[in-house]
Amino acid sequence: MDVLARIDELRKEKGWSVNYLALEAGLTQSTLNNLYSRKTEPKISTLRAICEALGISLSDFFKEDVSPDDEL
Repeated sequence: MDVLARIDELRKEKGWSVNYLALEAGLTQSTLNNLYSRKTEPKISTLRAICEALGISLSDFFKEDVSPDDEL
């Protein structure tokens, strides 16, 4: 899973800018800019703050969409 792509997907669903996500998550803009430029990987605490801001749990963040045909 591409963590950054998932963050971006959820952020765009809310219509938020990267800067607004930083504000809502209580993170600095430079923290998110470093993630988006792939200079750093998110720490679990950073990812938790992003998920809380987006209104999603960490476990749901990592769930892959499963179609009914994929079920055993």
